[in-house]
Amino acid sequence: MPASRTLLPQSLQSFGDISRFLREGVADEDSRQLRDSLGHLSGLIEEAVRTRRTSADTEAIQRTAAALFQGAREHQLLLTGLGSAWHGLYEFTAYQRALWELRTAIAAWKEALEQRHASEAICFDKFELLAWRTLGEALLLIDMYECDGRVETPTDPASERPPPSWWQRARRWLGRGR
Repeated sequence: MPASRTLLPQSLQSFGDISRFLREGVADEDSRQLRDSLGHLSGLIEEAVRTRRTSADTEAIQRTAAALFQGAREHQLLLTGLGSAWHGLYEFTAYQRALWELRTAIAAWKEALEQRHASEAICFDKFELLAWRTLGEALLLIDMYECDGRVETPTDPASERPPPSWWQRARRWLGRGR
């Protein structure tokens, strides 16, 4: 197995953990840009969730929601500039759909905050759930791109096993095959 490939750690339990994981093991320029952008988005999500849960300052919560909304928009723009190898992956389309749903949920939460609407808590819960789903889709996308041989990585001469099939990678990613 190539030395630069890493399996997803079992300890990704916060948006900050995801952000830290994304800074590790960059394979190529597109991967680096996507990982950096995802790390930034994950940090914005972490900040918004933390502020919403720990602060009674509605202005501070609105500022973090607005920053998150802008960050998600910028991340979406980055996706459009990725190379054709990314756009050819099934997981890319699934990730774009998840990101669109997240952006819609952020907009609804932001609007509920601004209007001080009673649905704010429901909108927040939906946003947080979709944030986890979206970041999970992003991690799968990166893993599939990097493990699919689309990235040139140095090989470890001690490990001459053939690369795993897409089914083996999917089972490993889901935690069912070790």
